[in-house]
Amino acid sequence: MKIEEMIAAVQQAIGVDVDGKAGPQTWGALYERLVNKDVEGVSASEAISKVDDRSEKNIATLLPQVQPIARALVQKAHAAGINIKIISALRTYEEQNELYAQGRTKPGGIVTNARGGHSNHNFGIAFDIGVFEGSKYLTASPKYKAVGALGIDLGLEWGGNWKTIVDEPHFQLRPTWAINLSEKQMLTELRSRHEQNLSAYA
Repeated sequence: MKIEEMIAAVQQAIGVDVDGKAGPQTWGALYERLVNKDVEGVSASEAISKVDDRSEKNIATLLPQVQPIARALVQKAHAAGINIKIISALRTYEEQNELYAQGRTKPGGIVTNARGGHSNHNFGIAFDIGVFEGSKYLTASPKYKAVGALGIDLGLEWGGNWKTIVDEPHFQLRPTWAINLSEKQMLTELRSRHEQNLSAYA
């Protein structure tokens, strides 16, 4: 039996989303069952300590299922000696269209190929990190790859593994219903759910 199969079996037994990756939701559920049923009146996965103010401002825009994982990524990176912050999270369709216009109909370089409704940032399931040395933001660094590996360990998808557009600062939490869907199919369903005011993770 592979480790992913073991994790998936445990996830099914404890009643959390089954994806074969042990992230904060899985560890939180195990903690609640085996160690402590209540952590300051909230679930264990929600009890993950808050991080820096800039990151928290962006984390607050993410869906509740993504928030503890984003915090855990910041904490794991810091434990590995890498200073990161969450620098971008939820974007409205309008904000996404403004970014898309950059380098096309507005001054500046192209920063995205996704229009409004065609980015996972539009649905609260994606965020971007920045690596910092002191207060200096690093646009390129091998540390992004190291953080990518930490994110994958938490069950996140990492933009550094994408084939068409490599986006090392990007992380997203794919809903379990979309595990076997292409990115395009998932975005189509996310837009439909958004229009119907349905949760991305329902």
